[in-house]
Amino acid sequence: MSNTAGVETPIVNASGEYAGRLLLKALKRFGIFVAAVCLAYGVYIGVTLLRGNFHEILPGQYYRSAQLSGDALGQYIDQYKIKTVINLRGEHVGTPWYDGEAAATASRGATLVNFPMSALKELKAEDVQRLLGILKTAQQPVLVHCASGADRTGLASVIFLQQVAGVDEETAEWQLSPIYGHIGLPFLGAYAMDDTWEALEKVIGLDS
Repeated sequence: MSNTAGVETPIVNASGEYAGRLLLKALKRFGIFVAAVCLAYGVYIGVTLLRGNFHEILPGQYYRSAQLSGDALGQYIDQYKIKTVINLRGEHVGTPWYDGEAAATASRGATLVNFPMSALKELKAEDVQRLLGILKTAQQPVLVHCASGADRTGLASVIFLQQVAGVDEETAEWQLSPIYGHIGLPFLGAYAMDDTWEALEKVIGLDS
């Protein structure tokens, strides 16, 4: 098309511009949605951790939590009649959190079992068997914890539910999920807990 002066004017693709605006608007809304979800999850996890990330998984049998103060642990032991506390952080005599935990369990006649493990390292096969043995033989009700109650505790909980309590694999695997604070992404260090479970699945013949 030309104007009266004989100078050509560009043809504007109105439909293309409109589609582009729609795409940008959609991307913006999606970004806002993702940000809102992340914010909501961050608030949820923050509140959950402030409350000790305590969960009753199998009433009368199995409970999980983050590191609790001696007073809070004592209250849970009394309320849920906990017989065994399994500490996945290992023995740390002289530190306030450990001494408080040891005192709370001893004063109530509960057993404290220390099993040191790292959330950043895949457990060796022999260590997995040791953990499984502890979970199988511990007097119930059992409370298992690590520092945040998300990664190490998540792995132990999957193993307990599937191998000790006989819960189906799919249900048990929810214990190692964002619900409890575990983010199972391969580029994160705590994915070692997912790798450990995957390796155990192969050993016991479960579908991964």
